[in-house]
Amino acid sequence: MGIYEFEGNKPVIGKGCFIHPEATIIGDVTLEEGCYVGAGARIRGDWGKITIGRESNIQENCVIHVGVGLSAQLGPQSHIGHGAILHSTTLGEHVFVGMASIIMDGTEIGDGCCIGAGAVIPENKLIPPRKLLVGVPAKIIGDVSEAMKEHLEQGTSFYIGLPSRCIKGLKEIKYLGEERNGFF
Repeated sequence: MGIYEFEGNKPVIGKGCFIHPEATIIGDVTLEEGCYVGAGARIRGDWGKITIGRESNIQENCVIHVGVGLSAQLGPQSHIGHGAILHSTTLGEHVFVGMASIIMDGTEIGDGCCIGAGAVIPENKLIPPRKLLVGVPAKIIGDVSEAMKEHLEQGTSFYIGLPSRCIKGLKEIKYLGEERNGFF
């Protein structure tokens, strides 16, 4: 696990967080309690502060960074899909960011929004709560329905339980070059 102090700024990791050994967290970063950070994720608070709200999940290969003197704030239960990039952005509570999405500087996303996979949100956009966005550049195509909201909450609930499961049950297996007990 790569957790690094940078120029006197040390990451603050809340109780019950799981950070995969192949993730990197640098500098002025705060993870509130119960967060999950997957393998290959990079959270870089070298030029400004990054705060990730409680029970959020930052999945594999995500990048969260900030511009010089800027910050990023992810609300509680943020759900950041595999390979997403967030740069100097603010997310409300329980925002779902689809895989490989890009959200640029100065953008503010309201509570309960859903960003579709591969969407690109340009700089300085203000997105109202509970909107569904897709495309490049991303456009609002409607509201998050009650059915979609329930589906997204269910998916996030699986990730809320994942840190404790990983803390208890994730064990590295060393490859020894031959099959052992059905592995490799």
